[in-house]
Amino acid sequence: MFQTPQEFLNYVKENNIQIIDLKFIDLPGIWQHLSMFQNQIDESSFTDGVPFDGSSIRGWKAINESDMAMVLDPTTAWIDPFMAEPTLSVICSIVEPRTGEPYSRCPRVIAQKAVDYLISTGIGDTAFFGPEAEFFIFDDVRFDQNQHEGYYHIDSVEGRWNSGKKEEGGNLGYKPRYKEGYFPVAPTDTSQDMRTEMLLTMAKCGVPIEKHHHEVASGGQCELGFKFGRLIEAADWLMTYKYVIKNVGKKYGKTITFMPKPVFNDNGSGMHTHQSIWNDGQPLFAGDKYAGLSQMALHYIGGILKHAPALLALTNPTTNSYKRLVPGFEAPVNLAYSQGNRSASVRIPLSGTNPKAKRLEFRCPDATSNPYLAFAAMLCAGLDGIKNQIDPGESLDVDIYDLSPEELSKIPSTPASLQDALEALEHDHAFLTEPGVFTEDLIKTWITYKLDNEVIPMSLRPHPYEFALYYDC
Repeated sequence: MFQTPQEFLNYVKENNIQIIDLKFIDLPGIWQHLSMFQNQIDESSFTDGVPFDGSSIRGWKAINESDMAMVLDPTTAWIDPFMAEPTLSVICSIVEPRTGEPYSRCPRVIAQKAVDYLISTGIGDTAFFGPEAEFFIFDDVRFDQNQHEGYYHIDSVEGRWNSGKKEEGGNLGYKPRYKEGYFPVAPTDTSQDMRTEMLLTMAKCGVPIEKHHHEVASGGQCELGFKFGRLIEAADWLMTYKYVIKNVGKKYGKTITFMPKPVFNDNGSGMHTHQSIWNDGQPLFAGDKYAGLSQMALHYIGGILKHAPALLALTNPTTNSYKRLVPGFEAPVNLAYSQGNRSASVRIPLSGTNPKAKRLEFRCPDATSNPYLAFAAMLCAGLDGIKNQIDPGESLDVDIYDLSPEELSKIPSTPASLQDALEALEHDHAFLTEPGVFTEDLIKTWITYKLDNEVIPMSLRPHPYEFALYYDC
C-alpha cells in the first residue's frame, strides 16, 4: 500500500486514521497484535520501533530481559476489514531496543536473513514461494482434556457422517462422500458465497488473489489461492490469508481450522509450497533436464530431499501433522520427486513452455507451520543442495501401490512423528546455522519448546481410542 514511512504517515493524517494495529508473529506461528493511537506512531517507529513487553510471547524473552520493539513495515499496511473503527493494520519485525539489532528469535528477521544469504551466495537474488494452504470449515467444535475425560467433537453441515441425521426442516442429503469432495457444485458445495467473500476480502488486504474451490475431504475442506511472491511477502500474505479466512468464517457463524488432520479416515489439509529462484529477473529453474528443469533445480531438490527429515520439524511442526503424513490419502510420504506422482514429496507441476512458470512443489508442509521459518528453512536446504551439487536420485514416476514391498523399502519416507522430526533436526541443522540464518539458540529453543509443550504432554495423556482397545484387558 505504501513504499515509505512518510507515505504511511501522510495517509494516516489525510484520512484521519485514529487506530494503527501492529501485528507480529510469535515463534510457533500465531499473529499477535497491539493497537496504538495514531499520535504514538512517527518516523522513528519505522527504524527504532515501538517498545513492548516480550516476556509473555511464546518462545521469546525471559521476564528479566523482556523489553522488545516492533519495527513497522509500511509496505504491508492495509485497512483492517474486521474492525468497526477504520484501523490501519501493519506487519512488524522485532528488534532489540537497546542495541537496535534484529531479534534472532523473530521469525520475520530469520526470513530476511535467508533472503540475504541467497544474495550473498551469488546463486540468485530472489526466492519465490507460493503456498497452497488447505483448511476445514466447521459449524461446531468442542474439545476438552482433564484428569477424568478427554474428547473432541466436530461437526459440519457438509459432513458425510450427517447423511442420516434428522435436521430441522429435514435433511437435504447433499453431503460430499469421503474423499470425493473435489470440485462439486452447489448444493453439495455449501460455501461458495463465503469463499468468494474470503477471496475478495483478501484482495482488499493487498493479497494478489487467484481462485477458490472445494477440496477432497468431506466435512467442508476448502482452499483459496493467491499468487506466488517473494519469500517474505509470501509469508506475510499467508498470515493475512489465515486471518481473513477465520474472520470471514466467524461472520458466517463458522469456525475454521488449519489442523492437518481433524477428520479421521479422510484426506488431511496440507500446504503444498511452490518455489523457485531467480536472478536479475530471469528464472533459474527452467532447463533441459528431467521435466524441463535445470541442473540447478535438480540440485535444489537434492537438498530438500536430503534434509527433509529435519525440515519437517519446521514445516510440519505439530503432533497432528504426522496423522496426515500416512499412506492412502494423497499424502506425500515418499522422499522422492516426480512430475506426476502426488505421493512423492517433491512434484514438478505442469507449467507449459514458459520458463518463468517452471518451479518445484514441496508437498509435505502444512499450515500449522510458521511460514517465515518454514520458507527460510526450505530455501536453506535447497541452497545447500545447489552448493554441494546434491544428486536427488531417480525420479519416482510409478504408482507406488504397484510396487513390491522390497521395491517400496528402498524409497525413504517422511518421519513418523514430530519427535522423530525433532531428533532429525537436532542432528542435522548445519545447513540452517552455518549460513547464519538460524542460530543454535533458535534451534535449541524450538526443539525444547516443541518437546516440553507438545510431544511430552501428548504422550502423558490417555487417548479415547485406547479405551476401545484396552479397557477390557
